Amino acid sequence: MSSSAAPEVPRSDPILQYIVIRSDLWKDLGWPVGAVVAQACHVSSAAIWMSRTDPTTEEYLSDENIDHMHKVCLEVKGEKQLRGLSQTLQDNDVPHKLWVEQPEDFPTALALTPRRKSDVSAYLKKFQLSRAVILDKKDHDTLLQQKTSTS
Repeated sequence: MSSSAAPEVPRSDPILQYIVIRSDLWKDLGWPVGAVVAQACHVSSAAIWMSRTDPTTEEYLSDENIDHMHKVCLEVKGEKQLRGLSQTLQDNDVPHKLWVEQPEDFPTALALTPRRKSDVSAYLKKFQLSRAVILDKKDHDTLLQQKTSTS
């Protein structure tokens, strides 16, 4: 990290880290909340580590900003959307990390490296904020059973 003070981040165009997680992990596959949160943590950490020498990441992690970091958690329906987003970002040279859980070779989440909102929001505008409701196993199983019986 640079020893010089980082410039103040304009409120109108903050540096954000976008994290995108598959909603089917909890909706259809019954993953517990801790496992889903771990996937988001893995991919966020990996993306930041990969870009640790990038000036925007350095500013995001600077002493002046460390208590003011902003993350946005979005969701996609499943693997196809997650891989599609990753390909779009790759095609447009937007640095990101696709987290693929090993040894299962199972993609779970994606994180962009810290970027100004104005630089990346166009790629993410069709995805919704993750507003998942956390249920215990009994309630989850009941909902799944109701969902299956109405299909």
